[in-house]
Amino acid sequence: MADPFANNADTLRTPARRAVAVVPHDVNALSDIPKALYVGTGGTIVMRGAADTGDQIWKNVPAGTVLRFRAQYVRATGTTAGDMLALY
Repeated sequence: MADPFANNADTLRTPARRAVAVVPHDVNALSDIPKALYVGTGGTIVMRGAADTGDQIWKNVPAGTVLRFRAQYVRATGTTAGDMLALY
C-alpha cells in the first residue's frame, strides 16, 4: 500500500504513526516518550512528563480523550483510567 505522506517530516503536530498499549507501572518508564496518550476508559492518571521532576495527578480524564502530553512515566498507583495507548 502506498503512503503518500511517507516523505513528510514526523513532528509533534503530525498525526501519530503507531499506537502502543500503555501498561502503568510504578518504576518502569514508557519505552519511548510519545506525542500523546489516548485514554479509552476514563479516570485518574498519575504520570510524569518528559521534562518534569515529579509526578502530576490528572483527575476526571474522560474516556476517548487524547492528551497532548509527552509522558515519560504512567504510574500504576493512583491511576484508575485504563485502555490507554501511547501515540507515536
